[in-house]
Amino acid sequence: MPGDRPKLLNMLGPGLITGASDDDPSGIATYSQVGAQFGFGLAWTLVLSYPLMVAIQEISARIGRVTGFGIAGNLRRHYSPWLAGSVVVLLLLANVINLGADLGAMAAGLQLLIHGPALLYVALFAVLSGLLQIFVSYQRYVSILKYLCLALFSYVMCAFAVHVPWGEVGLAIVWPPLSSSADYLMAVVAVLGTTISPYLFFWQAEEEVEDQKVRPGAKPLVRAPEQAKGEFSRIRLDTWVGMAFSNLVALFIVITTAATLHAKGTTDIQTSAQAAEALRAVAGPFTFAVFAAGIIGTGLLAVPVLAGSAAYAVGEALHWHVGLARLPRRAKAFYATIAGGMVLGAALNFSAIDPIKALYWSAVLNGVVAVPVMAVMMHLTMRPAIMERFTLPIGLKVMGWIATGAMAATVVAMGWSAFAFW
Repeated sequence: MPGDRPKLLNMLGPGLITGASDDDPSGIATYSQVGAQFGFGLAWTLVLSYPLMVAIQEISARIGRVTGFGIAGNLRRHYSPWLAGSVVVLLLLANVINLGADLGAMAAGLQLLIHGPALLYVALFAVLSGLLQIFVSYQRYVSILKYLCLALFSYVMCAFAVHVPWGEVGLAIVWPPLSSSADYLMAVVAVLGTTISPYLFFWQAEEEVEDQKVRPGAKPLVRAPEQAKGEFSRIRLDTWVGMAFSNLVALFIVITTAATLHAKGTTDIQTSAQAAEALRAVAGPFTFAVFAAGIIGTGLLAVPVLAGSAAYAVGEALHWHVGLARLPRRAKAFYATIAGGMVLGAALNFSAIDPIKALYWSAVLNGVVAVPVMAVMMHLTMRPAIMERFTLPIGLKVMGWIATGAMAATVVAMGWSAFAFW
């Protein structure tokens, strides 16, 4: 029914934005390299990671909606200070490095389109994103983020603008050409580490808290259990759609670069801007322009999520007033943390730090931080003292532990690959 559309769209929020922000410029670089190096051979990883992403992100959302606090707030209230502090420090470090890499990729993408000084573009993107978060009202800002999700359709367009042997794609997903080589295992690690990142957990949990505060009549479910059925249904739909959107876009990036770069013998892609530039030669100016513009659009979506999730985590750990729904004068330290994250991320691009190495260490840190955070989240959501009657149902509990185990295996594989390389 036409009248049902606004209701459906209103149900999509934290999960949709979280899923879309997962395809940030750093992620685009990873998926482009995977497609260029292995063709369609690793497309299966994006199908495998989907249920794992759905489970852990739904668990994150439940934490915020049930308790009325984000992950860092629950760590501060129910666990030792050293655990909360250690997790937040590692998250902050990983997010700042990721911010710097994404700002640099956005600037490189714009430079490809209109030329000009990349470092100036870094500063402009950082200022623009910071000002929007600090001075635009929460409801309007969420609407802006939802519209920025449309930027990801540029990668769907790219896949249909080039020749793709869809039969080969389907076969690679159903019957993948597995390998035990170090390069192949490292690529699997990179995909899982990119799709399941700690900043996504913190962001979705906090946005559930924010939405609960601004929606009339909404309360934490521990105080309003009668709202649980409708809220859990909304969270599940929002998360399923958001993560499906994220992984489908990532899959289209792999397909596009596999069908063009890999097919033409270009197998070494280290940044998203390199991928766009390489596509110009093998797929034409239209695909190049759409791909490069997508880097900017996805960055405008991901950068505030990275800065915001770090500020939420720091603020809740230190018991500050936090929230994008608050006026700047009511949450000065929270907004100062957002601004500081933007400044530090931008400053990395003016330093001698190699942006490719920064991306690598960001992925390593994200993978390392994800494992203890996921384990603590699973423990937290099974405690009646915290979740009351809303501890995890058996299906989510099983999938959540499988996702945690998969990420732990990812970190072990990453360490093994690094050891083998050295």
